[in-house]
Amino acid sequence: MRHIVIALMLLMALAATAQTHYEGSISVGGKGGATFSRVNFNPTVQQTMSPGFTAGAMFRYIEEKNFGLIAELNLTQRGWKEQFDDADYNFSHRFTYLELPIMTHIFFGNNRIKGFFNLGPELNVMIGDGVSSNFDHQKAETLDYFVQNTRHIEQYRLDIENRFDYGICAGAGMELNLNTKQSLLLEGRFYYGLTDVFANHKTDVFSSSNSMTVMVTLGYFYKIK
Repeated sequence: MRHIVIALMLLMALAATAQTHYEGSISVGGKGGATFSRVNFNPTVQQTMSPGFTAGAMFRYIEEKNFGLIAELNLTQRGWKEQFDDADYNFSHRFTYLELPIMTHIFFGNNRIKGFFNLGPELNVMIGDGVSSNFDHQKAETLDYFVQNTRHIEQYRLDIENRFDYGICAGAGMELNLNTKQSLLLEGRFYYGLTDVFANHKTDVFSSSNSMTVMVTLGYFYKIK
């Protein structure tokens, strides 16, 4: 089912370039911003949104009046940050990905300001990960707090199972044209991963551990054609 969804999203993205009624335009640019992510564990792990950053390069091709195609290559931080309501502990596990979203770009408005929606599949490769903790998370079962409180601690010692991830992203925003060549974009985007980060076999603790990320970015496009 997941492969079917990805295939449909890719077809939607490619469909934007199938028509030739209007003269095409090509723009390139860059973007940067903040991410807020979590890992969808099952059984549940108490957590809050983990902050990070994203930055990368963008390519846009428009050949229809209101439709186009956007592809990006980004460096993005994801992960999770645990929530401890009754203890002065902190633990977070951050993943760094190279991500490639390919999205249908739907826009509307005038020559000065436009609104837009982006939707499509995304491929990701984890190139690094790191843990931040103020307690010995490798020996959490020996600490009084974890002995006295019922919460999962197995995730502290799990090895990464899948460094390749794919999923669906969708975003909306506004574009301000500075002149005929340059524009600024503000976008909010949501990513839902379809691959579990950790092993999910019947003998494993967690049956799911996929990523969910909210991104807020500011971008710049320069029209080269």
